[in-house]
Amino acid sequence: MNFAQFLTILNARKRILLLTLAVTVLATIIVSSLLPKSYQATSTIVMNFKGIDPLTGLVLPGQLTPGYMATQIDIIGSKNVALRVVDHLRLAESPAVQAQFQEATNGQGTVRDWLADLLLRKIEVEPSRESSVVGISFKGSDPAFVAAVANSFAEEYQRLSIQLKVEPMRKASGYFNDQIKVLRDNFEQAQSRLSKYQQEHGIVSVDNRLDVESTRLNDLSAQLVAAQTQAMEGRSRQSVAQGRGDSPDVNNNPLIQNLRASLSAAESKLAEVGQRLSSNHPQYLSARAEVEKLRASLNENLRLTQNTVGSNASVLNQRESEIRAALDAQRTRVLELNRTRDEMNVLSKDVESAQRAFEMASQRQSQTRIEGQSEQSDVALLNPAVAPLEASSPKVLLNVALSLFLGTLLGVGLCMLAEMFDRRVRSETDLTDIADVPVLGTINWAAPKRKRFSFGKKTMQHQLRLN
Repeated sequence: MNFAQFLTILNARKRILLLTLAVTVLATIIVSSLLPKSYQATSTIVMNFKGIDPLTGLVLPGQLTPGYMATQIDIIGSKNVALRVVDHLRLAESPAVQAQFQEATNGQGTVRDWLADLLLRKIEVEPSRESSVVGISFKGSDPAFVAAVANSFAEEYQRLSIQLKVEPMRKASGYFNDQIKVLRDNFEQAQSRLSKYQQEHGIVSVDNRLDVESTRLNDLSAQLVAAQTQAMEGRSRQSVAQGRGDSPDVNNNPLIQNLRASLSAAESKLAEVGQRLSSNHPQYLSARAEVEKLRASLNENLRLTQNTVGSNASVLNQRESEIRAALDAQRTRVLELNRTRDEMNVLSKDVESAQRAFEMASQRQSQTRIEGQSEQSDVALLNPAVAPLEASSPKVLLNVALSLFLGTLLGVGLCMLAEMFDRRVRSETDLTDIADVPVLGTINWAAPKRKRFSFGKKTMQHQLRLN
């Protein structure tokens, strides 16, 4: 069968096609008129509309991810929100609703749960594409009721989102309150240990005292070096003086120089007198006595000078020992101060750590307490639902359009079914297919059109067309 044959069949069976189409459309119109009208109200909300937290001042991360939106949609369609809507609208208090509940469930369960399940069956939550706007739709037979339910779902979801955000903050605030008490006790104990240590050791400022003692230690070290140099020089002079060598202290002594000069002159005079006089002559004896006297005086002054050099060396050695002892004592004092400072640093760090932990916990506790008392929500009502003026279903025009399409398909199917049970020759192609012989000619049996107001019997015109 080709398309021309198909059109020929439809033209021949057009009464069946038109009748089927008319019945289908008429039935659709009747059924659409008899169906109860249903109204739909939609309330739209905006999620995460702010970019900065007004409490902390921190920039909030992007939350409009598929996972976040899916979670919020599940929360809107949760039974918790539905139960809140039931309580908000006081649906369970209606005697008619309670009677329907008893009839439907025979008293099993609660009215609130039954109503919440009914509401969830008719609620639709649909997020917008690439947007933070979410639509909450509810269907029902009462326009005012469906608008009230849609708005109540939006409001209760907003309250629940605040509660879900605030409740953890309140629990955290209580936890921080307990921790602050412990941290305050730790801080006070650390401060007490530091104060007690300072009182026991009489410390006002360890760093200043350590600086003074370190300066004194450096001075003593410098003095010890100088004293050691002087003591070595004194011992060297003492050694030279006792060895009767050319000691600078002896040679530079004016008295010894005078005595040596006088002794040299007396010895020269004694030698001269000895050449002229005998050894028993009074002048010779007098000159020898003078020489002996000068020599004895020189030896005495030499001994005194050596003793003076030795005493000076002893004094320098003693001073060196005293400075060394003072240096050792000062070094011990500085080491003790260093140890004290280290211990105080440990105690001070304990105090600082305890104070820092206490301050951080106090700051966090204040922040969580403020957040726990905040009623700021991440959800805002964009467009509240209003009572619809027109029903959302049944849609008569859409149903009629569908019935035209389906009626046409059904009519075509019935036409083809009738043709299968009553096959007729309607064209040259049908005859060729049935007889399997070529067509020699075609007679057109179509009657001519009758003119109006014409009388008498018309003779049918026959036309013969040869192939």
